[in-house]
Amino acid sequence: MKLASIRDMTPLVLALSACLGLVACGSSEHEELQQWMSEQRSQTRPRIQPLPEPTKFSPQAYTQEGAIEPFSSQKLLQALKRDSNQATANAGLIAPELNRRKEPLEAMPLDAVVMVGSLIKQGQPVALIRVDSLLYQVRVGNYLGQNYGRITKISETELALREIVQDAAGEWTERMANIQLQEGSK
Repeated sequence: MKLASIRDMTPLVLALSACLGLVACGSSEHEELQQWMSEQRSQTRPRIQPLPEPTKFSPQAYTQEGAIEPFSSQKLLQALKRDSNQATANAGLIAPELNRRKEPLEAMPLDAVVMVGSLIKQGQPVALIRVDSLLYQVRVGNYLGQNYGRITKISETELALREIVQDAAGEWTERMANIQLQEGSK
């Protein structure tokens, strides 16, 4: 019976010796790691830059006592006169546009207009534009779009126009717009 019990205990003894070997190896690696960490901590010093000194506030004396007061009625009247002169100059842009008869293509927004070609007719450039599956011929001087757009130039690849629009302050200003040739559009 003793022989059988020694055979039964052999795997247990082997497993126990393997565990002891692992524990012995593990503790030495852990100790080396701890030693390296402590060396690194002792060698590394943080670099903290000092904060700059705050600037001193020095009050300034008011020196504009003799000047025109910013909220005076005199200054307000000058500004109103200047604005009214500019408004009458800008009104000259829109007045002729309001007095003329509108062309049919002025009812269409520019994003609904597609340039599909150009040609020369009687020595003058003509652009072919499509709106809602209808084809139109336009020349320099014709009007196009909802912002009083007048065609200023026609080339083989684009159509240039000058529009009159209101800016955020309500002033009438000119801006340029282009319609590019759309090849292969249906």
